[in-house]
Amino acid sequence: MITVLRAGPLTTVQDLGRPGYAHLGVPRSGALDQPALRLANRFVGNADDAAVLETTVLGCALRFADRTLVAVTGAVADVDADRRPVERLRGCQLFEVPAGGILDVKRATRGVRSYIAVAGGIAVEPVLGSRSTDTLSGLGPARLADGDTLPIGVPALAPSLVGEPAPITGELVLGVRLGPRDDWYATKELFGSSYRISPLSNRVGARLAGNALTRAKAGELPSEGVVLGAVQVPADGQPIIFLADHPTTGGYPVVGVVDDVTPLAQARPGTTVRFRELD
Repeated sequence: MITVLRAGPLTTVQDLGRPGYAHLGVPRSGALDQPALRLANRFVGNADDAAVLETTVLGCALRFADRTLVAVTGAVADVDADRRPVERLRGCQLFEVPAGGILDVKRATRGVRSYIAVAGGIAVEPVLGSRSTDTLSGLGPARLADGDTLPIGVPALAPSLVGEPAPITGELVLGVRLGPRDDWYATKELFGSSYRISPLSNRVGARLAGNALTRAKAGELPSEGVVLGAVQVPADGQPIIFLADHPTTGGYPVVGVVDDVTPLAQARPGTTVRFRELD
């Protein structure tokens, strides 16, 4: 059992999400940085889809009832295990917390989200096959609060120390496939401009700030399906890239789809974003 001593501003339970329910209006959700989640799980001997904790910028503090193997990946942050600093090796902090010990994941110095995997996984009840917190629909466990307790499952696999996380870079260049509504805006402006991540970004979408795209077609669209990575352009012309908790339908034009949104999981407000067109 884990007791939450300091929940942090947005710490949630996440796994690989619940894809396949968009026709019911349910987002896929899941960890924003799935490679970091998979790596943390492998380091403690969990299956790739075991539930972990995803923290946001300021980390969290937890007390463990029993001795537990823990891995922290994702954002670069100082980590203390029972008041002792843990060295970061190959992009991960791997250590044991003693019975009654405290884990303290501190403010991220690079990146945004840390992933805390424990041997056995976070064993909250699944909803529609996933233990992920969906911040848009409210499905899954609630975001963590001080004093919460979380059950831990039974370790099943031997730890594997194979793999390293992708580096957290300053400027992002995202590949985009145009469509279905790229004729509604002057999309050449999308590839000729640079944007910055807005502080209003969250798990639903990365809001961009920069040169507004020029509208090329008048009128309004009926709501239609949207997918992970969809680049939607609202009335102000500032693109939004949909992330894991995105709505399943929307009425603003989608001018393209980003092929890999993973780098956005660790992109801080102010990070420069550029686009390149994919065939």
